[in-house]
Amino acid sequence: MTIAVTITLCALLLLAYVFDLSAARTRIPAVILLLALGWLVRQSTTFFQIPIPNLDPILPALGTVGLILIVLEGSLELELNRARFGLVAKASFMALLPMLLLCAGIAALFMFQSGAGWQPSLANAIPLAVISSAIAIPTAQFLRRNQREFITYESSLSDIYGVILFNFITLNNYFGGETFGIFLLQMMLMLVISFLATAGLSFLMARSNHKVKFIPIMIILILIYSLSKFWHLPALVFILLFGLFLGNLDQMVGWKFIQRLRPKRLEHEVHRFAEITAEVTFLIRSLFFLLFGFLIETRELLNPDSLVAAVTITAGVFLTRYLSLLVLRVPPWPVLFIAPRGLITILLFISIPVGMQLDVAGRSLIIQVIVLCALVMMFGMMAARPEKPGDQLPRPEDQSPLSVRQPSN
Repeated sequence: MTIAVTITLCALLLLAYVFDLSAARTRIPAVILLLALGWLVRQSTTFFQIPIPNLDPILPALGTVGLILIVLEGSLELELNRARFGLVAKASFMALLPMLLLCAGIAALFMFQSGAGWQPSLANAIPLAVISSAIAIPTAQFLRRNQREFITYESSLSDIYGVILFNFITLNNYFGGETFGIFLLQMMLMLVISFLATAGLSFLMARSNHKVKFIPIMIILILIYSLSKFWHLPALVFILLFGLFLGNLDQMVGWKFIQRLRPKRLEHEVHRFAEITAEVTFLIRSLFFLLFGFLIETRELLNPDSLVAAVTITAGVFLTRYLSLLVLRVPPWPVLFIAPRGLITILLFISIPVGMQLDVAGRSLIIQVIVLCALVMMFGMMAARPEKPGDQLPRPEDQSPLSVRQPSN
Protein backbone atom coordinates (compact mmCIF):
# COMPACT_ATOMS: atom_id res chain seq x y z
CA MET A 1 0.00 0.00 0.00
CA THR A 2 2.84 2.40 0.90
CA ILE A 3 4.60 1.68 -2.39
CA ALA A 4 1.38 2.32 -4.33
CA VAL A 5 0.86 5.66 -2.58
CA THR A 6 4.47 6.66 -3.27
CA ILE A 7 4.22 5.76 -6.96
CA THR A 8 0.88 7.58 -7.31
CA LEU A 9 2.16 10.72 -5.58
CA CYS A 10 5.33 10.83 -7.70
CA ALA A 11 3.30 10.35 -10.88
CA LEU A 12 0.89 13.14 -9.91
CA LEU A 13 3.73 15.57 -9.15
CA LEU A 14 5.45 14.76 -12.43
CA LEU A 15 2.17 15.43 -14.22
CA ALA A 16 1.97 18.74 -12.33
CA TYR A 17 5.42 19.58 -13.72
CA VAL A 18 4.27 18.69 -17.23
CA PHE A 19 1.24 20.97 -16.75
CA ASP A 20 3.58 23.77 -15.68
CA LEU A 21 5.77 23.29 -18.75
CA SER A 22 2.86 23.02 -21.19
CA ALA A 23 1.03 26.08 -19.83
CA ALA A 24 3.20 28.43 -21.88
CA ARG A 25 1.96 26.83 -25.11
CA THR A 26 -1.59 25.87 -24.22
CA ARG A 27 -2.28 29.06 -22.20
CA ILE A 28 -4.23 26.84 -19.79
CA PRO A 29 -3.18 27.70 -16.21
CA ALA A 30 -1.68 24.67 -14.49
CA VAL A 31 -4.02 25.11 -11.53
CA ILE A 32 -7.04 24.21 -13.70
CA LEU A 33 -5.44 20.95 -14.72
CA LEU A 34 -4.31 20.22 -11.15
CA LEU A 35 -7.85 20.67 -9.83
CA ALA A 36 -9.23 18.43 -12.59
CA LEU A 37 -6.55 15.82 -11.94
CA GLY A 38 -7.25 15.79 -8.21
CA TRP A 39 -10.98 15.41 -8.90
CA LEU A 40 -10.35 12.53 -11.32
CA VAL A 41 -8.21 10.75 -8.72
CA ARG A 42 -11.11 11.10 -6.26
CA GLN A 43 -13.53 9.56 -8.75
CA SER A 44 -11.08 6.71 -9.38
CA THR A 45 -10.73 5.92 -5.67
CA THR A 46 -14.52 5.92 -5.35
CA PHE A 47 -15.02 3.70 -8.39
CA PHE A 48 -12.41 1.13 -7.28
CA GLN A 49 -13.51 1.45 -3.63
CA ILE A 50 -10.03 2.35 -2.42
CA PRO A 51 -10.15 3.45 1.24
CA ILE A 52 -8.75 6.96 1.76
CA PRO A 53 -8.23 8.54 5.21
CA ASN A 54 -9.68 11.97 6.01
CA LEU A 55 -7.37 14.50 4.33
CA ASP A 56 -9.32 17.65 5.22
CA PRO A 57 -7.02 18.69 8.13
CA ILE A 58 -3.99 18.75 5.79
CA LEU A 59 -5.46 21.42 3.52
CA PRO A 60 -5.13 24.45 5.89
CA ALA A 61 -1.51 23.60 6.75
CA LEU A 62 -0.53 23.21 3.09
CA GLY A 63 -2.45 26.37 2.24
CA THR A 64 -0.68 28.45 4.89
CA VAL A 65 2.79 27.32 3.84
CA GLY A 66 1.88 27.73 0.19
CA LEU A 67 0.60 31.28 0.72
CA ILE A 68 3.82 32.28 2.49
CA LEU A 69 6.05 30.82 -0.21
CA ILE A 70 4.03 32.17 -3.13
CA VAL A 71 4.05 35.74 -1.78
CA LEU A 72 7.77 35.38 -1.01
CA GLU A 73 8.57 34.04 -4.48
CA GLY A 74 6.63 36.82 -6.16
CA SER A 75 8.14 39.61 -4.04
CA LEU A 76 11.68 38.38 -4.69
CA GLU A 77 11.15 39.06 -8.39
CA LEU A 78 9.77 42.57 -7.99
CA GLU A 79 11.82 45.62 -8.81
CA LEU A 80 11.19 48.60 -6.52
CA ASN A 81 12.45 51.99 -7.66
CA ARG A 82 11.09 55.42 -8.58
CA ALA A 83 10.17 54.27 -12.06
CA ARG A 84 7.92 51.61 -10.49
CA PHE A 85 6.10 53.85 -7.99
CA GLY A 86 3.27 54.57 -10.43
CA LEU A 87 2.78 50.86 -11.08
CA VAL A 88 2.83 50.06 -7.35
CA ALA A 89 0.31 52.82 -6.61
CA LYS A 90 -2.09 51.57 -9.28
CA ALA A 91 -1.70 47.98 -8.12
CA SER A 92 -2.42 49.06 -4.53
CA PHE A 93 -5.63 50.84 -5.51
CA MET A 94 -6.58 47.95 -7.78
CA ALA A 95 -6.13 45.50 -4.91
CA LEU A 96 -8.30 47.58 -2.58
CA LEU A 97 -11.04 49.22 -4.67
CA PRO A 98 -12.68 46.13 -6.27
CA MET A 99 -12.34 44.22 -3.00
CA LEU A 100 -14.28 46.85 -1.05
CA LEU A 101 -16.96 47.09 -3.75
CA LEU A 102 -17.33 43.32 -3.89
CA CYS A 103 -17.44 43.01 -0.11
CA ALA A 104 -20.32 45.48 0.00
CA GLY A 105 -22.19 43.84 -2.89
CA ILE A 106 -21.75 40.22 -1.77
CA ALA A 107 -22.57 41.10 1.86
CA ALA A 108 -25.78 42.79 0.65
CA LEU A 109 -26.64 39.61 -1.30
CA PHE A 110 -26.09 37.43 1.78
CA MET A 111 -28.15 39.78 3.95
CA PHE A 112 -30.99 39.57 1.43
CA GLN A 113 -30.80 35.77 1.15
CA SER A 114 -30.38 34.92 4.84
CA GLY A 115 -31.60 37.95 6.78
CA ALA A 116 -28.30 37.96 8.73
CA GLY A 117 -26.69 41.12 10.08
CA TRP A 118 -24.01 43.10 8.29
CA GLN A 119 -21.08 41.73 10.32
CA PRO A 120 -21.55 37.98 9.61
CA SER A 121 -22.55 38.78 6.02
CA LEU A 122 -19.37 40.80 5.52
CA ALA A 123 -17.25 38.10 7.18
CA ASN A 124 -18.59 35.55 4.67
CA ALA A 125 -18.20 37.98 1.75
CA ILE A 126 -14.51 38.82 2.28
CA PRO A 127 -13.12 35.39 1.21
CA LEU A 128 -14.93 35.73 -2.13
CA ALA A 129 -13.68 39.30 -2.68
CA VAL A 130 -9.95 38.58 -2.39
CA ILE A 131 -7.74 37.68 -5.36
CA SER A 132 -5.71 34.50 -4.87
CA SER A 133 -2.02 35.25 -5.41
CA ALA A 134 -1.41 31.49 -5.42
CA ILE A 135 -3.13 31.29 -8.82
CA ALA A 136 -2.63 34.83 -10.14
CA ILE A 137 1.17 35.01 -9.79
CA PRO A 138 1.96 31.75 -11.67
CA THR A 139 -0.58 32.63 -14.37
CA ALA A 140 0.95 36.09 -14.87
CA GLN A 141 4.29 34.62 -15.92
CA PHE A 142 3.01 34.57 -19.52
CA LEU A 143 2.35 38.33 -19.57
CA ARG A 144 4.65 41.24 -20.34
CA ARG A 145 7.02 42.23 -17.58
CA ASN A 146 5.10 45.30 -16.43
CA GLN A 147 1.80 43.41 -16.47
CA ARG A 148 3.40 40.54 -14.58
CA GLU A 149 4.72 42.90 -11.90
CA PHE A 150 1.32 44.58 -11.66
CA ILE A 151 -0.45 41.27 -11.08
CA THR A 152 2.15 40.21 -8.49
CA TYR A 153 1.79 43.44 -6.52
CA GLU A 154 -1.99 43.49 -6.88
CA SER A 155 -2.64 39.89 -5.84
CA SER A 156 -0.13 39.99 -2.96
CA LEU A 157 -1.61 43.22 -1.63
CA SER A 158 -5.12 41.84 -2.13
CA ASP A 159 -4.21 38.91 0.11
CA ILE A 160 -2.80 41.29 2.73
CA TYR A 161 -5.76 43.69 2.60
CA GLY A 162 -8.19 40.76 2.70
CA VAL A 163 -6.57 39.16 5.76
CA ILE A 164 -6.41 42.50 7.60
CA LEU A 165 -10.04 43.32 6.84
CA PHE A 166 -11.18 39.77 7.71
CA ASN A 167 -9.42 39.85 11.10
CA PHE A 168 -10.73 43.34 11.80
CA ILE A 169 -14.34 42.29 11.12
CA THR A 170 -14.31 38.87 12.82
CA LEU A 171 -12.25 39.70 15.92
CA ASN A 172 -14.11 42.83 17.03
CA ASN A 173 -17.60 43.10 18.46
CA TYR A 174 -17.39 46.86 18.88
CA PHE A 175 -16.11 49.36 16.33
CA GLY A 176 -15.02 52.67 17.79
CA GLY A 177 -11.98 54.83 18.36
CA GLU A 178 -10.31 52.24 20.61
CA THR A 179 -10.74 49.52 17.99
CA PHE A 180 -9.07 51.60 15.27
CA GLY A 181 -6.33 52.63 17.69
CA ILE A 182 -5.50 48.98 18.43
CA PHE A 183 -5.52 48.27 14.70
CA LEU A 184 -2.97 51.04 14.01
CA LEU A 185 -0.83 49.80 16.91
CA GLN A 186 -0.86 46.28 15.44
CA MET A 187 0.26 47.64 12.06
CA MET A 188 3.14 49.58 13.63
CA LEU A 189 4.17 46.54 15.66
CA MET A 190 4.16 44.38 12.54
CA LEU A 191 6.38 46.90 10.73
CA VAL A 192 8.87 46.84 13.63
CA ILE A 193 8.86 43.03 13.67
CA SER A 194 9.35 43.01 9.89
CA PHE A 195 12.33 45.36 10.12
CA LEU A 196 14.06 43.41 12.90
CA ALA A 197 13.34 39.98 11.40
CA THR A 198 14.45 41.07 7.92
CA ALA A 199 17.71 42.44 9.32
CA GLY A 200 18.38 39.28 11.32
CA LEU A 201 17.57 36.84 8.52
CA SER A 202 19.60 38.85 5.99
CA PHE A 203 22.57 38.81 8.38
CA LEU A 204 22.17 35.03 8.77
CA MET A 205 22.00 34.53 5.03
CA ALA A 206 25.11 36.67 4.40
CA ARG A 207 27.29 35.41 7.26
CA SER A 208 26.40 31.74 7.65
CA ASN A 209 28.91 29.33 6.14
CA HIS A 210 26.91 26.20 6.90
CA LYS A 211 25.86 24.21 3.85
CA VAL A 212 22.27 24.08 5.16
CA LYS A 213 20.80 27.53 5.74
CA PHE A 214 17.98 28.26 3.30
CA ILE A 215 15.53 25.68 4.69
CA PRO A 216 16.08 26.97 8.27
CA ILE A 217 15.42 30.50 6.99
CA MET A 218 12.15 29.32 5.40
CA ILE A 219 11.21 27.62 8.67
CA ILE A 220 11.91 30.84 10.58
CA LEU A 221 9.73 32.74 8.09
CA ILE A 222 6.86 30.31 8.65
CA LEU A 223 7.39 30.51 12.43
CA ILE A 224 7.33 34.33 12.48
CA TYR A 225 4.25 34.32 10.22
CA SER A 226 2.46 31.81 12.47
CA LEU A 227 3.32 33.65 15.69
CA SER A 228 2.23 36.97 14.17
CA LYS A 229 -1.01 35.40 12.97
CA PHE A 230 -1.58 33.93 16.45
CA TRP A 231 -1.45 37.47 17.83
CA HIS A 232 -3.76 38.64 15.00
CA LEU A 233 -1.06 40.74 13.32
CA PRO A 234 -0.95 41.26 9.51
CA ALA A 235 1.77 38.65 9.04
CA LEU A 236 1.83 38.74 5.22
CA VAL A 237 3.23 42.28 5.44
CA PHE A 238 6.44 40.79 6.82
CA ILE A 239 6.71 38.20 4.03
CA LEU A 240 6.19 40.86 1.33
CA LEU A 241 8.69 43.31 2.87
CA PHE A 242 11.29 40.59 3.39
CA GLY A 243 11.08 39.53 -0.25
CA LEU A 244 11.17 43.12 -1.52
CA PHE A 245 14.24 43.85 0.60
CA LEU A 246 16.21 40.86 -0.68
CA GLY A 247 15.09 41.41 -4.25
CA ASN A 248 16.17 45.06 -4.32
CA LEU A 249 19.58 45.00 -2.65
CA ASP A 250 21.11 46.75 -5.65
CA GLN A 251 18.98 49.81 -4.83
CA MET A 252 20.45 50.00 -1.31
CA VAL A 253 24.18 49.35 -1.76
CA GLY A 254 25.02 52.80 -0.39
CA TRP A 255 23.46 52.11 3.01
CA LYS A 256 25.91 51.43 5.86
CA PHE A 257 23.81 48.54 7.13
CA ILE A 258 23.91 46.87 3.71
CA GLN A 259 27.69 47.16 3.62
CA ARG A 260 27.87 45.11 6.83
CA LEU A 261 25.96 42.34 5.09
CA ARG A 262 28.66 41.88 2.42
CA PRO A 263 26.31 42.88 -0.42
CA LYS A 264 28.14 41.02 -3.20
CA ARG A 265 27.99 37.73 -1.34
CA LEU A 266 24.47 38.40 -0.15
CA GLU A 267 23.25 39.01 -3.71
CA HIS A 268 24.72 35.65 -4.71
CA GLU A 269 23.01 33.96 -1.76
CA VAL A 270 19.71 35.68 -2.54
CA HIS A 271 19.86 34.31 -6.08
CA ARG A 272 20.32 30.78 -4.70
CA PHE A 273 17.58 31.36 -2.14
CA ALA A 274 15.18 32.50 -4.88
CA GLU A 275 15.87 29.34 -6.89
CA ILE A 276 15.23 27.06 -3.93
CA THR A 277 12.10 29.04 -3.00
CA ALA A 278 10.74 28.56 -6.52
CA GLU A 279 11.34 24.79 -6.32
CA VAL A 280 9.69 24.38 -2.91
CA THR A 281 6.80 26.68 -3.90
CA PHE A 282 6.08 24.53 -6.94
CA LEU A 283 5.93 21.43 -4.75
CA ILE A 284 3.64 22.91 -2.08
CA ARG A 285 1.37 24.65 -4.60
CA SER A 286 0.97 21.47 -6.64
CA LEU A 287 0.17 19.40 -3.57
CA PHE A 288 -2.37 21.96 -2.35
CA PHE A 289 -4.37 22.17 -5.57
CA LEU A 290 -4.20 18.42 -6.15
CA LEU A 291 -5.56 17.90 -2.65
CA PHE A 292 -8.21 20.60 -3.08
CA GLY A 293 -9.34 19.00 -6.35
CA PHE A 294 -9.41 15.62 -4.60
CA LEU A 295 -11.64 16.99 -1.83
CA ILE A 296 -14.17 18.52 -4.24
CA GLU A 297 -17.46 16.66 -4.08
CA THR A 298 -19.29 16.40 -7.40
CA ARG A 299 -22.61 17.19 -5.72
CA GLU A 300 -21.08 20.40 -4.29
CA LEU A 301 -19.70 21.41 -7.67
CA LEU A 302 -23.07 20.90 -9.41
CA ASN A 303 -25.31 22.07 -6.56
CA PRO A 304 -28.15 24.02 -8.29
CA ASP A 305 -29.16 25.78 -5.05
CA SER A 306 -25.98 27.88 -5.00
CA LEU A 307 -25.25 28.04 -8.74
CA VAL A 308 -27.25 31.25 -9.41
CA ALA A 309 -25.50 33.06 -6.57
CA ALA A 310 -22.11 31.74 -7.76
CA VAL A 311 -22.69 32.99 -11.31
CA THR A 312 -23.90 36.36 -9.96
CA ILE A 313 -20.82 36.76 -7.75
CA THR A 314 -18.47 35.73 -10.56
CA ALA A 315 -20.08 38.24 -12.92
CA GLY A 316 -19.72 40.89 -10.21
CA VAL A 317 -16.02 40.04 -9.81
CA PHE A 318 -15.20 40.76 -13.43
CA LEU A 319 -17.59 43.70 -13.80
CA THR A 320 -16.09 45.55 -10.82
CA ARG A 321 -12.60 44.65 -12.05
CA TYR A 322 -13.30 46.00 -15.52
CA LEU A 323 -14.74 49.26 -14.18
CA SER A 324 -11.85 49.67 -11.73
CA LEU A 325 -9.30 49.16 -14.50
CA LEU A 326 -11.04 51.85 -16.56
CA VAL A 327 -11.07 54.26 -13.60
CA LEU A 328 -7.34 53.72 -13.03
CA ARG A 329 -6.65 53.95 -16.79
CA VAL A 330 -5.06 50.53 -16.89
CA PRO A 331 -5.39 48.66 -20.21
CA PRO A 332 -7.81 45.86 -19.31
CA TRP A 333 -6.61 43.21 -21.77
CA PRO A 334 -5.62 40.59 -20.60
CA VAL A 335 -5.19 41.76 -16.98
CA LEU A 336 -8.99 41.79 -16.65
CA PHE A 337 -9.19 37.99 -16.65
CA ILE A 338 -6.66 37.37 -13.88
CA ALA A 339 -8.92 37.64 -10.84
CA PRO A 340 -8.93 34.07 -9.48
CA ARG A 341 -10.28 32.91 -6.17
CA GLY A 342 -8.41 30.02 -4.58
CA LEU A 343 -5.99 29.38 -1.75
CA ILE A 344 -6.63 32.55 0.28
CA THR A 345 -10.39 32.12 -0.29
CA ILE A 346 -10.29 28.66 1.26
CA LEU A 347 -8.08 29.72 4.18
CA LEU A 348 -10.36 32.63 5.07
CA PHE A 349 -13.50 30.57 4.57
CA ILE A 350 -12.44 27.87 7.04
CA SER A 351 -11.41 30.62 9.51
CA ILE A 352 -14.90 32.15 9.78
CA PRO A 353 -16.02 31.87 13.42
CA VAL A 354 -18.80 29.33 13.98
CA GLY A 355 -21.19 32.04 15.17
CA MET A 356 -20.76 33.98 11.90
CA GLN A 357 -21.08 31.12 9.40
CA LEU A 358 -24.01 31.38 6.99
CA ASP A 359 -25.77 28.53 5.19
CA VAL A 360 -26.01 30.59 1.99
CA ALA A 361 -22.19 30.86 1.90
CA GLY A 362 -21.41 27.16 2.15
CA ARG A 363 -18.80 24.95 0.55
CA SER A 364 -20.79 24.60 -2.67
CA LEU A 365 -20.81 28.36 -3.28
CA ILE A 366 -17.10 28.70 -2.51
CA ILE A 367 -16.14 25.81 -4.81
CA GLN A 368 -18.35 27.03 -7.65
CA VAL A 369 -17.01 30.60 -7.51
CA ILE A 370 -13.41 29.31 -7.44
CA VAL A 371 -14.03 27.06 -10.46
CA LEU A 372 -15.98 29.69 -12.43
CA CYS A 373 -13.32 32.39 -11.89
CA ALA A 374 -10.63 29.90 -12.89
CA LEU A 375 -12.50 28.99 -16.09
CA VAL A 376 -12.96 32.66 -17.04
CA MET A 377 -9.25 33.20 -16.44
CA MET A 378 -8.38 30.16 -18.56
CA PHE A 379 -10.46 31.24 -21.55
CA GLY A 380 -9.22 34.82 -21.20
CA MET A 381 -5.58 33.72 -21.22
CA MET A 382 -6.16 31.39 -24.16
CA ALA A 383 -7.60 34.30 -26.14
CA ALA A 384 -4.79 36.69 -25.15
CA ARG A 385 -2.05 37.49 -27.65
CA PRO A 386 1.04 35.34 -26.96
CA GLU A 387 3.99 37.22 -25.51
CA LYS A 388 6.84 38.06 -27.87
CA PRO A 389 10.45 37.54 -26.79
CA GLY A 390 11.13 41.27 -26.67
CA ASP A 391 8.23 41.81 -24.29
CA GLN A 392 10.27 40.46 -21.41
CA LEU A 393 12.20 43.74 -21.22
CA PRO A 394 10.78 47.14 -20.24
CA ARG A 395 10.50 49.56 -23.14
CA PRO A 396 11.23 53.29 -22.89
CA GLU A 397 8.38 54.06 -25.29
CA ASP A 398 5.77 52.75 -22.85
CA GLN A 399 3.52 55.65 -21.91
CA SER A 400 2.19 54.10 -18.70
CA PRO A 401 3.27 51.35 -16.32
CA LEU A 402 0.91 48.93 -18.02
CA SER A 403 0.73 50.29 -21.54
CA VAL A 404 0.64 47.74 -24.32
CA ARG A 405 2.76 48.23 -27.37
CA GLN A 406 0.84 48.15 -30.62
CA PRO A 407 2.03 45.48 -33.03
CA SER A 408 4.05 46.80 -35.94
CA ASN A 409 2.75 46.46 -39.48
